[in-house]
Amino acid sequence: MAAHLHILGICGTFMGGLAALARQSGLRVTGCDAQVYAPMSEQLAALGVELIEGYGAGQISLAPDLWVVGNVVTRGNPLMEAILDRGARYVSGPQWLAEHVLPGRHVLAVAGTHGKTGTASMLAWILEHAGHKPGFLIGGIPANFGVSARLGASEAFVVEADEYDTAFFDKRSKLVHYAAKTAILNNLEFDHADIFADLAAIERQFHHFVRIIPGSGRLVVNGRDGALKRVLALGCWTPVEEFGVEAGWQAGDVDAEGGFEVWLQGRGLGRVRWTQAGEHNRLNALAAIAAARHAGVAPPSAIAALAQFEGVRRRLELRGSARGVAVYDDFAHHPTAIHATLEGLRSKAAGGRILAVLEPRSNTMKLGLMKDRLPASLAAADRVFVYSAGLGWDAATALRPLGERARCFERFEPLVAAIAAEARAGDHVLVMSNGGFGGIHGKLLEALGQ
Repeated sequence: MAAHLHILGICGTFMGGLAALARQSGLRVTGCDAQVYAPMSEQLAALGVELIEGYGAGQISLAPDLWVVGNVVTRGNPLMEAILDRGARYVSGPQWLAEHVLPGRHVLAVAGTHGKTGTASMLAWILEHAGHKPGFLIGGIPANFGVSARLGASEAFVVEADEYDTAFFDKRSKLVHYAAKTAILNNLEFDHADIFADLAAIERQFHHFVRIIPGSGRLVVNGRDGALKRVLALGCWTPVEEFGVEAGWQAGDVDAEGGFEVWLQGRGLGRVRWTQAGEHNRLNALAAIAAARHAGVAPPSAIAALAQFEGVRRRLELRGSARGVAVYDDFAHHPTAIHATLEGLRSKAAGGRILAVLEPRSNTMKLGLMKDRLPASLAAADRVFVYSAGLGWDAATALRPLGERARCFERFEPLVAAIAAEARAGDHVLVMSNGGFGGIHGKLLEALGQ
């Protein structure tokens, strides 16, 4: 194993987690990225990882034993061009993980368009609560652990299995690199329009993943999802357990706090008592309970663990309150996730208004392929504020069905001012973006405080 790794694109959630695993393995780790922002920058600083802003070709003088290349890096990147010209050794992040961390482990992989981070966090916590001391690499920071990745002290390793491409030199989905024994397929719909032509193309990548799960393994699959049924119909050689349907794992009898009964094929197994909100979280929990059972954790133990599950940073995370207004941060950026997040907040908002603030930042959103679905996904909000700078489509026209509830802003400062002026005591401001969004949460709290 290389003594010194230099990671390109280190502040992405996956690559930052990879850096943590490498540091825990005793390696020297340095890295670079175009933008550095929390929470990953904080995690890397705590690990003692040296960060370099930008991709200057001069970094070639660092002469690491191995360059680990994130999928944000393209041809034309100055540092990557220098690496290629020098003939230096380089590898993708998923391949490094597969070769240096996962061999000999019981890999529990969580795949799906939505819910990967929350489900993987629940699963890792269930295993930890049961004394398994798992390793994990998750695309977010579970509050129970405070880090997005660790090596662990047992054979169990939980990985968030992303369908996005691996690197500019390997266009397969990341998930095909992980030799999973237990796999969760949460859901599947069209996303990542910059690399996939249509839903069928993503289904094919999911089937590549299904094809390498061993017969002694387990597939935990959302039984409500038609796209996943098509994936399995292409061929399946692994036992399947379904959730969300009567024939498999089900959630029933939801109380005002979000607690619910867990059922397996009509048999009650216990009641989850927790603070997480929304049907999507209940489905995620069922998947995690089922996957943990395959790794040796009995359902009653898993149910007890979820009572202590503290959620994930940037998943309906309360960032603070000012003047009686609560400000939340969430990673939602796809219409389905936006709808689910609003539904979850509505269930706990205690009658207060919801002011939804959206930055359509993902590549799929920027292309405008989801714009017609935005009004319905935002319908549960009382007011909608959209940061529309840099879009290739007219956000105001797309949101016209919402009427006067929706406002669009091309500039950041007027956006913050308008939200602060609108908000009143008892409101819930829900900020949704898959990026740093200019530190809007702190700026909003400061404006509200004034």
